[in-house]
Amino acid sequence: MDANAFFVPAQLKIDIFQELKTLLNRNFELVLLKPINEELRMLAGLGSTEMRKKASYALKLAEKCMIVDVEEGADTPDDLILQIAGKWNSPVFTNDSELRKKLRNINVPVIYVRQKSRLEMDGRL
Repeated sequence: MDANAFFVPAQLKIDIFQELKTLLNRNFELVLLKPINEELRMLAGLGSTEMRKKASYALKLAEKCMIVDVEEGADTPDDLILQIAGKWNSPVFTNDSELRKKLRNINVPVIYVRQKSRLEMDGRL
């Protein structure tokens, strides 16, 4: 899960956990890379009042994920997601269009919000 995926429920009133169950139609475990979790914590402590509020809510949602500490070297959180998703062949939930494009270029399935109302997956598990 990318950091921006946790902002979807507050912004669009979508229950991402129920939508993921429906979309994937299988057992799964949500994984949040530790640097992404740290990015959410940073946002919850800095910035405007509204950003802090949204990020705090995102952190509550992140508690439903398994936090994974990885030893990979990466310049940015997106680079880390690319490395790990490619290595694990794991789908990634993100609305970041640039990250989506990079993930699809390495044949990683991408879950994203479609028409501001539901989740969709580009690629196959």
